Amino acid sequence: MKFAHMADCHIGGWHDPKLRQLGIDSFRKAIDICLQEHVAFVLIAGDLFNTALPSIDLIKETASILNKLKEHDIECYIIPGSHDFSPSGKTMLDVLEKAGLVHNVVRFKDNKLIFTEDKTGVKITGIMGLKAGLEKEKYKVLNKEELANEPGFKIFMFHTGIDEFKPKDLEKVEMQSIVSLPKNFNYYAGGHIHYIFNQKKENYGLIVYPGALFPNNFSELEKYHHGSFFIINDQLETKQIEVKLKEVVKFDINVDNLSAHEAEVKILSELNQEVTDKIVLLRISGVLESGKISDINFKVILDKLKSAYTILKNTNKLTTKEIQELEIETGNVDDVESKLIQKQEDKTYSEELIKHLMEILSLEKNEGEKKYDFENRLEKEVVKVLNLEGCYNAR
Repeated sequence: MKFAHMADCHIGGWHDPKLRQLGIDSFRKAIDICLQEHVAFVLIAGDLFNTALPSIDLIKETASILNKLKEHDIECYIIPGSHDFSPSGKTMLDVLEKAGLVHNVVRFKDNKLIFTEDKTGVKITGIMGLKAGLEKEKYKVLNKEELANEPGFKIFMFHTGIDEFKPKDLEKVEMQSIVSLPKNFNYYAGGHIHYIFNQKKENYGLIVYPGALFPNNFSELEKYHHGSFFIINDQLETKQIEVKLKEVVKFDINVDNLSAHEAEVKILSELNQEVTDKIVLLRISGVLESGKISDINFKVILDKLKSAYTILKNTNKLTTKEIQELEIETGNVDDVESKLIQKQEDKTYSEELIKHLMEILSLEKNEGEKKYDFENRLEKEVVKVLNLEGCYNAR
């Protein structure tokens, strides 16, 4: 017996229509691989869709792909993720379930989480993912001991990050401890954190994050190039399946200390790889010595790459000396405010007056105070500080 574990498909997530199509095509290819591998069932650990109410076209296409599993008598078990779960309870996952295409394993009876049993005898349950990590409250009320004592081969599906296993780039993100999960499951099918993780944990079992089925942003395309999922057998031996549809070509070009014209020339000279029918990632960084970013003719640059499947341009780290000079080191809030005030070109008002105005504008509404009264109070305070009482009273 073997099964597939995928997560974070985010179907419909890209604004670029070509990348949006690659997202659904990645899901199609993953299901086709599952059929070729003769898996017993498929797990989708949250965020099948990028929104709770995707377009009709996406729903039809997704349903058609899932129907392939149904035609081969392969069950698909799913949990809602933070994107495809709706607080109102309205989600297209319910429609797919009513059509017999998926089974939502987040099931409660008498306020207790219960198992869904596959025809192979494997028992599956799990907790959905919610916006802003609100699923934590669901874990607090779990009867973990009862779940841990359930006999048989068990799978727990979850859509949340685990503190003990989070990647370095997410060190500052608050997640849940491993102790939130019930113990003694054979397999823990994770989602939500778009990275690849595969490790056994004592008293728990094999914990796996398969990564996104298709990269969801520029950085993920840059890091992973493509998506993946896992196929696992009953001995908990795993095989990572890479879902490759298009090659990715990266250009990382630094234009530090160049004029806008020189930067354009350098960028054009470095676009020297074959890009036909490939995803092109163009990252440009640096501080221009002179000229504006808009002086760089990106139309000419993109035209040189026109044979690409699609082009993504990232200029977040491209700036000019004028902008750079306005940047201030991080530190004490008061110090930062003072430096910003001192850098103002218009010296009409003193630093002391500006700070006084900032204090007034940071006032909060008193308990029970009406919005009109609060705004009126602020207005009078500002008028007083600016010595405009005469003008104000003459209105």
